Amino acid sequence: MGQYETKDIRNVASIGHGASGKTSLVEGILFKTGATKRLGSVDDGTSISDFDPEEKERKTTIDSSILHCNWQGKEINIIDTPGYPDFISGSISALSAVETAIVVVAATSGIQVNTQKMWSIAQEAGLARMIVITKMDGENIDFPDLLDSIQNAFGSDCLPLLLPIGHGSGFKGVVDILNLPDEVPGDVIGDVDDSREKLLEGIVSVDDELLEKYLDGQEIETEKLHECFCKAVASGSVVPILCCENKKLLGIEGVLETVVNFTPSPERGLSRMCISEGGEESEIEVSESAPFSAQVFKSVTDPFVGKLSFFRVFSGTLENQLGFYNVRTKKNEKVGHIFKTFGKEQQEIEKAIPGDIITISKVEDISVSDTLCNSQQIVKFKDIKFPNPMVSLAVKPKSRGAEQKISETLNRLVEEDSTFKVSRDGQTNELVITGMSNLHLDVILSRLKSRFDIEVDTSPPKIPYKETITTKANSQYKHKKQTGGRGQYGEVYIRIEPLKRGDGFEFKSEIVGGAIPSQYIPAVEKGLRETIEKGILSGNPIVDLKVALYDGSFHTVDSSEAAFKIAASKAFHLAFNDAKPVLLEPIVDIEATIPSEFMGDITGNLSSRRGRIQGMGSYGDLQVVKASIPMDEVKNYETELKSMTGGRGSYTMEFSHYDIVPSHLTQTIIAQAKKEAETTD
Repeated sequence: MGQYETKDIRNVASIGHGASGKTSLVEGILFKTGATKRLGSVDDGTSISDFDPEEKERKTTIDSSILHCNWQGKEINIIDTPGYPDFISGSISALSAVETAIVVVAATSGIQVNTQKMWSIAQEAGLARMIVITKMDGENIDFPDLLDSIQNAFGSDCLPLLLPIGHGSGFKGVVDILNLPDEVPGDVIGDVDDSREKLLEGIVSVDDELLEKYLDGQEIETEKLHECFCKAVASGSVVPILCCENKKLLGIEGVLETVVNFTPSPERGLSRMCISEGGEESEIEVSESAPFSAQVFKSVTDPFVGKLSFFRVFSGTLENQLGFYNVRTKKNEKVGHIFKTFGKEQQEIEKAIPGDIITISKVEDISVSDTLCNSQQIVKFKDIKFPNPMVSLAVKPKSRGAEQKISETLNRLVEEDSTFKVSRDGQTNELVITGMSNLHLDVILSRLKSRFDIEVDTSPPKIPYKETITTKANSQYKHKKQTGGRGQYGEVYIRIEPLKRGDGFEFKSEIVGGAIPSQYIPAVEKGLRETIEKGILSGNPIVDLKVALYDGSFHTVDSSEAAFKIAASKAFHLAFNDAKPVLLEPIVDIEATIPSEFMGDITGNLSSRRGRIQGMGSYGDLQVVKASIPMDEVKNYETELKSMTGGRGSYTMEFSHYDIVPSHLTQTIIAQAKKEAETTD
């Protein structure tokens, strides 16, 4: 592997909607640069990037893939990312490791939901962006219309750099309007002169001196213009639009030229900020002589190789047989070997420098977002932010005795995917997995089987209802039993009253004068707590109430802790039934992002599900609907939303609070709970 310096590195991530041609573009780049000897194909399973068996079978990118190549002496690190929101974790983490996002748009399908979502994430991160229009050999392409839609969605700063020569089956290549040939082909699509003028204006607008020269009609030196173009792309003032066709590699060289000549190196790209031990924020010095710092953005557990951790070096160097300090674990870790990754292959290197994207193996306690640094100068990067997953399944192993193994294995998969969660519901006692979609969970369970030979049964998770009261009530119960020998005796008087939502359970003893001896008071509280944990109406916990023990009686011989526990439980049942009990259900805040033509359908559907519309907004060309809605009403919402929007809608969901279940639904829930209890018994 040739030597290079930080100024020669270009880090890019290929992002966009699924099936837009991201992976094929990467394959074209690898082949054009000689990094591969044959042009890989997603359709026939020969892609270097989509090497996972699951990806080959589904013919789509599921995980980010790290590759590299060299063009004109520049080392290009490429991260190919998933295109569907189901697997957005890999896309978000990849953007934390690069300076430039290549936004891929298929000429045949245009801007889609995830194109806009990934554009916004890259823009918010302050990354340089370039747009590559793929599949120019497709049918029914209207290139001028597509340019208009890109500029309407992403802004007038998006300017053509390469214009196509023909399209569809007549697509023959591209024209670079910054470096025009002596003779421009007659079948170029678009106004070459107008496009060039707008591009030049956009470039020089970031430099007052060049702008003045340009407006005065003076010639601008090519070297200065190119340097200014770099500056404009790095700042986001210009987003160049290119076009290509991957199978014949038409336009691929133009993409490479743009990456090496006009996208920022780690030295000239986005300033990376870190926080020192003293809490001060500062900019990382991108230099080999600076203290080492890096951030983990990807993790994979392989049953044969072990744990692989991928990280981006921001400053300093890391050499074989040395190590680093992990800020999260507060531990120094030794590193045996460091590698550059090329798809599924690892290529050992001696030293990593600022800008490098590298891999280490067999360091177990390391996670995505971890900051790695020099123990003598500790700094921390902000954690990478991921969306909350919202689709859940309850799982249990098909084979007995695998309960411990399944938990351990699922937690390994959690380390790989920050949008996958595993939890044990303390109320329902179910092991629950949560992901971005049913497809996401399907892939997780498929990997569970293929990698670790574990199969599971799945079911919808139980809704964690709760029970409470709405008014005050008093009751008394005397537990008295005499069947020969020592008897049982305990009498209690209690008063119950509701508390504010979320206040839980409160017990208070108001006993005076020894009506109940102090040694039996804890038994009364224990009897109450055991009862509220089991519930009365539906077998769900009782919450948000206060119980006061204010009187009672005892027997010097027959009273016991057990007798007072029973008396407390019976008295509570009586008071609870008199206090107008109700069921509580979890309410979630949901935010649906949809094309505007579905606005009425979505708001109507949410309202019909007992949802309350809380607000509306826009997100580029998309509309956003915010609503508060019972969890039970949206447990299958992913399927419903995809059906209503033709797969173009997405949503996020977060728990909000508990609220009372309407009376006409309560009896159905109670009847179902009793039926399940009988089946279990």
